[in-house]
Amino acid sequence: MEINTHNAEILLSAANKSHYPQDELPEIALAGRSNVGKSSFINTMLNRKNLARTSGKPGKTQLLNFFNIDDKMRFVDVPGYGYARVSKKEREKWGSMIEEYLTTRENLRAVVSLVDLRHDPSADDVQMYEFLKYYEIPVIIVATKADKIPRGKWNKHESAIKKKLNFDPSDDFILFSSVSKAGMDEAWDAILEKL
Repeated sequence: MEINTHNAEILLSAANKSHYPQDELPEIALAGRSNVGKSSFINTMLNRKNLARTSGKPGKTQLLNFFNIDDKMRFVDVPGYGYARVSKKEREKWGSMIEEYLTTRENLRAVVSLVDLRHDPSADDVQMYEFLKYYEIPVIIVATKADKIPRGKWNKHESAIKKKLNFDPSDDFILFSSVSKAGMDEAWDAILEKL
């Protein structure tokens, strides 16, 4: 499938099923901690500066944001998890919203689960990966901020992440940098393969 990434726009934000787009377009969801670089990932993948708003304030995405890409597919940005300043009640609300989307959405083809290459995955990262494996949702692990680590140490960090996640070697694992655009082609290849 050829995708013109320049033809991309934010379509809508949804809090629940009744607001989801009603059509057959395949969707790729993006999940990760609040400050893992999800918006930067979306902007890099779509060659745009500010399509997804990057924010100095983590926890800004509070709805499911649907991005239409070339009328052929969608990215769905789900609220970042693990952000401490949000009330427990708010977090539970997000949790059930994300869970409803991930477990009931027929358009969903895979989840790009973003982790920070510099740090061991958090308990939330591990839980997300286990959740996706449990529901047999195809997952692509993208380790962001690779530019912040010397290339010679990438393998060490990758091994630590895989060990902590109990990573299944049949899943994709991609090292990514929104600064150098490293991993962008691999990420597109993995995504298109899932569509």
